[in-house]
Amino acid sequence: MAISFTAKVFSSIFPADMSILNYSICPITLVFACLVILDLLSSSGVNAASHEMHAASRTASEGKALLTWKASLDNYSQSKLSSWSSSASPCNVWDGVRCNKAGRVSVINITSSGIRGTLDHLNFSSLPHLTTIELSQNALYGTIPSNIGNVCRLTYLAFRSNQLSGAIPIEISQLTNLRFLYLSYNSFNGSIPSSIGNLTGLTMLNLGSNKLSGWIPEEIGKLKSLTRLSLANNKLTGPIPLSIGNLSDLTLLYLYQNYLSGPIPEEIGKLKSLTELSLANNTLIGPIPLSIGNLSDLTLLYLYQNYLSGPIPEEIGKLKSLTELSLANNTLIGPIPLSIGNLSDLTLLYLYQNYLSGPIPEEIGKLKSLTELSLANNTLIGPIPEEIGKLKSLTELSLANNTLIGPIPLSIGNLSDLTLLYLYQNYLSGPIPEEIGKLKSLTELSLANNTLIGPIPLSFGNLCDLTLLYLYQNYLSGPIPEEIGKLKSLTELSLANNTLIGPIPLSFGNLCDLTLLYLYQNYLSGPIPEEIGKLKSLTELSLANNTLIGPIPLSFGNLCDLTLLYLYQNYLSGPIPEEIGKLKSLTELSLANNTLIGPIPLSIGNLSDLTLLHRNIVKLYGFCSHVQHTFLVYEFLEGGSLMHLLSNDETAAKCEWIKRVSIVKDVANALSYMHQNCSPSIIHRDISSKNILLDSEYQAHISDFGTARILRPDSSHWTSFAGTYGYAAPELAFTMEVNEKCDVYSFGVLGLEVIMGKHPGDFILSTLSASSSTSTAYDILLKDIVDPRLSSPSKQESKQVTLVAKLALSCIEPNPQLRPTMKQVCIQLLKEIPSQFNAFPIVTIGQLLDLQMTNV
Repeated sequence: MAISFTAKVFSSIFPADMSILNYSICPITLVFACLVILDLLSSSGVNAASHEMHAASRTASEGKALLTWKASLDNYSQSKLSSWSSSASPCNVWDGVRCNKAGRVSVINITSSGIRGTLDHLNFSSLPHLTTIELSQNALYGTIPSNIGNVCRLTYLAFRSNQLSGAIPIEISQLTNLRFLYLSYNSFNGSIPSSIGNLTGLTMLNLGSNKLSGWIPEEIGKLKSLTRLSLANNKLTGPIPLSIGNLSDLTLLYLYQNYLSGPIPEEIGKLKSLTELSLANNTLIGPIPLSIGNLSDLTLLYLYQNYLSGPIPEEIGKLKSLTELSLANNTLIGPIPLSIGNLSDLTLLYLYQNYLSGPIPEEIGKLKSLTELSLANNTLIGPIPEEIGKLKSLTELSLANNTLIGPIPLSIGNLSDLTLLYLYQNYLSGPIPEEIGKLKSLTELSLANNTLIGPIPLSFGNLCDLTLLYLYQNYLSGPIPEEIGKLKSLTELSLANNTLIGPIPLSFGNLCDLTLLYLYQNYLSGPIPEEIGKLKSLTELSLANNTLIGPIPLSFGNLCDLTLLYLYQNYLSGPIPEEIGKLKSLTELSLANNTLIGPIPLSIGNLSDLTLLHRNIVKLYGFCSHVQHTFLVYEFLEGGSLMHLLSNDETAAKCEWIKRVSIVKDVANALSYMHQNCSPSIIHRDISSKNILLDSEYQAHISDFGTARILRPDSSHWTSFAGTYGYAAPELAFTMEVNEKCDVYSFGVLGLEVIMGKHPGDFILSTLSASSSTSTAYDILLKDIVDPRLSSPSKQESKQVTLVAKLALSCIEPNPQLRPTMKQVCIQLLKEIPSQFNAFPIVTIGQLLDLQMTNV
């Protein structure tokens, strides 16, 4: 550097075409010139050396800052940064570090290295020349230090996929040179700072997959250079800001998976550069804006899982670049627009779970690129159009749960790439076409819950990749084809609720991966094949309600994973095999209504999980049998009995109104299950507060089935008295006939006890004549009989308490025929509470008695 500078000095003093020897120069002048040259030479050398020393010092200082941070990391992280050493310059061999031409650290790029530690010891103020910080996909935790705001040259900042938390520091808004900001996949909380609007040079902003809350700031609209914006998967609330319409260069906008509310602003239609728009999984309301038709470059539009209403606008048909469209899980109404046929590049169309009506338009057949089509869970009518068969790229087709009619079109056999076909829950009729057997890529097929007739096609044996086959709830007839046994990939098979005849095919023994086999409610005959015992993956087996004969196969003892075994309502004979006791996972077993003989094997007592399956019934773990005594072992419930809770002032006060109403609902649900869902029905006969046990969350469980009686249709219902006085139905005083209405009465007493806080014996006596306006109970205010240990119920709670009181009074009706069933009680408890229950402070017992059950 000094040499070149000297040359310039000489050339400036002495022109190139002249020699100093050709001139007669004054010695003084010559001396002066030489001194000037020497001074300049000396000055230049000193400055250069000083500059180099200064730069080296600054680089060393930056290296020291990085080494301090390295020392704060765990041992593994330090080993990953072994090249970082005080013996070498950061600019030479330090992995992930680069310097600018001046020798200053400008880039830190350490990604996917498992670096674990905090940023607390990384002094950003010592690194003023940084332009890039890329520390994504590590294990950094803690907060971003506020001194990040001092790195004013920063253009790229990325902390993606770490474990950082705390608020986004507002100092980031001082980084006005930033072009890229990536903080996604961390645990940042708090709000998005409004000062982020200062970063007007940002082109990409990703704050997705954090725990950010609050509103999206209007200032986001100042970031007019943005091309990609993601705030997805946070806890953001409030509306989408109208200022979003200012971001005219935006190509990607992801706001999905938040709690955003209000309508989709029309301003979205100004974002004409958009190619991807996802507002899915929010609580947005209102119509899809017509302006969305302006987004002609859009390739992806996801608005699913909101509360959008109104029709799908015809303008959707203008989005001819669309490849993926999902409007599923909303409350959209009206027909599928015919303009949908214009979207020739569409590969995915999801409109399921809405209230769409009308027929499936034939224009669907124009979407030749479609691979996934779901119109399920709507109210579509009419036949399945033949044009569906033109969609030869389809891999998934679901039209389930509509009101479609007519036959399954034969053209469906053209969809050779189809892996999933769901047509269940419609009114499809006619036979199942043999053409479905051509769909050799099918893995899931459900035609259940229709009105299909005829045989199961033999061609189904070609569907070798099938894992799920549901044909239940139709009118299929004829035998089960042996060909089904070829489907060795099957895991779930249900042919239940049809009119199938003949034997269970022996070939079913080949279905080694089967976990579920439902053949119930048919007219199958013959013995249960021993081959069923080969299906060692089975967890659920129901052959109930057929005309099967012979013994229960001993091979059932091999079904070690079985949790459900239903063989009831057949003509099975012989003893119950001891092998059933080997099924340690069994939770549901029904062998009722057969002609089985002999004792119940003792080994069944070892089935500790066998119980009535209901969350509000105490679980029976097993029993201990002795010559003189048998002990039942139930699950332990920490809350003790309801009687104990109500009798103690301290515990009763903690059981607030909402919990008490929940207890009543729990008991109602359990009784409804026992009466309606068990076959045969089970009558408890001793519902009382001492037999209602509570867990730590105040969830109620019915216990003590010592007096329970099973109601068989062909047996006597007369019995000796059993139960608890004060809860037993009054008719048991003069008749010993037991039915469900005995439990209903006991439930009514219990319901009153829960809201009164004590047994309602005296109150019940006073209500026996309460139909008369002269009765002492008629004018009693409800608020005067509820438990005084609790504060007065809130408006919403009082409506619930009033409803419980009304239902309880209906249940203690002296005439058992006028009592509701427990199922009716459960339905009423689930319904919206009528307006007449708003007046808790003034409602009387007489008014509640006058209300008919049907008006509740």
